[in-house]
Amino acid sequence: MTSEIPPTTPQAKADTSSLGELLGDVTRDMSTLMRQELELAKVELKQSATRASKGTGLLAGAGVAGHFVLLFLSLALWWALGILIGLGWSAVVLAVIWAIVAAVLASMGRKELNAIKGMPQTAETLQEIPPTIKPNP
Repeated sequence: MTSEIPPTTPQAKADTSSLGELLGDVTRDMSTLMRQELELAKVELKQSATRASKGTGLLAGAGVAGHFVLLFLSLALWWALGILIGLGWSAVVLAVIWAIVAAVLASMGRKELNAIKGMPQTAETLQEIPPTIKPNP
């Protein structure tokens, strides 16, 4: 007793459609898939951008708050030193401390900026393209 398995919908379509129709269906399906993927990417990018802007705003607020903390701690140190050595000299001492901090940070920042090499791999691969395209004599 042989039981014949009925063809599935894709099998039946393949048996009754021409190659041109099948390729047209594949092309249409790929086009739809690509549009859907692009739309998904847009939505994900928009969500990421929204979160990034919110995070950036929060970090900016934290930076402003940190600046005020540093300002008031500096004023408190100035006043405390002023009791010991006088307000004028304590201001000078605090200014020298902040000048040293600024010089160290500037030096470290300059060192980091000088260490930037740009895009060395991209530049290297771009230089390899023209010889690859030219035919060898």
